[in-house]
Amino acid sequence: MKFPQDVPIAKVLKTFELPGFVTVRAGNHISMQRSNPDGTKTPLTLPNHSKIKGSTLRAICNQAGISRDEFLKYFNQ
Repeated sequence: MKFPQDVPIAKVLKTFELPGFVTVRAGNHISMQRSNPDGTKTPLTLPNHSKIKGSTLRAICNQAGISRDEFLKYFNQ
């Protein structure tokens, strides 16, 4: 399956909420974080643009430790 391009920010946020990320701050960038079972937190920062490019989305997935397939599974729910 092809990786999505120019995705609306609302869809991106909803997709990252499914694996447990919550928005902690929003300004020029949106900061999200996920609490992990071992007590650590995984931070995530994404630009607060109306649409997110595919290349940016892949970089965000790498930062979050989410594989392409895992992202697509959440994205298509």
